[in-house]
Amino acid sequence: MKYIKYLVFTVTAFLMSCTADEFLNPIPDTVVVEESFFQTDADVEASVLGIYDALQGVNENSGTNIGNFNRGVQFEHLLTEHRTDNTRNATLEGSKSDFHRYVVDANNVESEDYYASMYEAIFRANNTLRFIDIADESNRARYTAEAKFLRAYAYFKLVRLFSDVPLVTAVAGPEDNETLFTRIPEEQIYAQIVEDLQEAISVLDNTYKARASRAAAQGILAKVYMTQPNPNYSGAEQLCEAIISSGEFALENNFTDVFYNELNDEIIFAIQYQFGNTLESQSFSSEFTSFSRQGREDGQNIVNDNLVADFSAFGGVRGGQSFINLGSSIEVIKFLPEGSDITVSPPTYGENARNAGNDYIALRYADVLLMHVEATIGSGTSTSDIGAIQSFQQIRDRAFPATAPNAISSISKNELLTERRVELAFENQRWFDLLRFGVANDVLSAHAVEMGYVYSPRDLLLPIPAREINLSDGLLTQNPGY
Repeated sequence: MKYIKYLVFTVTAFLMSCTADEFLNPIPDTVVVEESFFQTDADVEASVLGIYDALQGVNENSGTNIGNFNRGVQFEHLLTEHRTDNTRNATLEGSKSDFHRYVVDANNVESEDYYASMYEAIFRANNTLRFIDIADESNRARYTAEAKFLRAYAYFKLVRLFSDVPLVTAVAGPEDNETLFTRIPEEQIYAQIVEDLQEAISVLDNTYKARASRAAAQGILAKVYMTQPNPNYSGAEQLCEAIISSGEFALENNFTDVFYNELNDEIIFAIQYQFGNTLESQSFSSEFTSFSRQGREDGQNIVNDNLVADFSAFGGVRGGQSFINLGSSIEVIKFLPEGSDITVSPPTYGENARNAGNDYIALRYADVLLMHVEATIGSGTSTSDIGAIQSFQQIRDRAFPATAPNAISSISKNELLTERRVELAFENQRWFDLLRFGVANDVLSAHAVEMGYVYSPRDLLLPIPAREINLSDGLLTQNPGY
């Protein structure tokens, strides 16, 4: 979804307008705007699509090194999956290996890039809203809702990883340090996220899967409700039930089809990539493989033994469709690049693994069904609610088709957390699940002891990037312990 017209304009304006100091700051490149660019409804829609482009990010394989082209969600597995008991890097070399060992510092380039990428999306959303009146009247509400959904989506990522962050809801100039660098309490961040998502729900329909939709906003808001400091479990339950009762989504019969029959019935929201197109592709699929010779640092998302054990006990058919034991390593196969062949030794990963086209799945129906169970349990420890049982059983029946229908009479919170682990492994959900279930510190402490890592509660938050603090002249403060 690279809209070159929008990108060329943004980059040109940025390069012509920034001082040397500003060039180091990811903030100005979305606030430097030619008023003359926005002339028609099509221009405003191109601006909306440019927000998705920021989330998609630029492939590391593109060779692009002009300006600050962020990698979007392509580094997200490092900041999430690697910091859990699910996966790790195959080597100890480079900054990408810092996450699984809990040694990330404020100068980590991948963490910094992710922070900047989410703000890139936020500021593009704000810029779109600035010119919304240029759009055709019939489209203004939809474009507004779409921009606000994407802004909320980015802020939801940031607040869970970094806690209090600057809250910017309108275009700010590069000298407006109070707005750009003042950390705002989590509660206010969540209030803005909720407001934006509620507007998206009231305006959008379910036309798209690769763009914002009502169901995507409902699903994300359900997760927000259960994550915020004062959880709203009943609100989350209602939102999940609205998606379920819509009849517009269903589990794929074949678990593998979820990932290789893209934008299928199970997908609610995905960030799209295109195979073979350097500007539209992604490189994270190649980095998951330890035998690929086309990745820069081969062997990310190497599967930990305790996850393999959970797959063996609770995964059913999902194990063989999620990872493979290659003898010297156990690695992810959910997102194999096009043309991969894992039946040979060593396996091959397509003609150009670093230009993979596998979509990033942001939300799928299985997640919603399991959230429905979670919301029903609420602050309790288990549920026997019939609706929750039905949601859970759909997931279990697909995983264990030989014994379906699987008789389930109740579901404990621990059982649900394990089910989410094996169903959504390698989809960057485990970190957020551990936080939401309130068990992150206990699980990660035990994991660190098992693996020989040094973990402390400070690691529940990532450090605010040092570059941002330096640019703020000390206005932006650091998280405790860094």
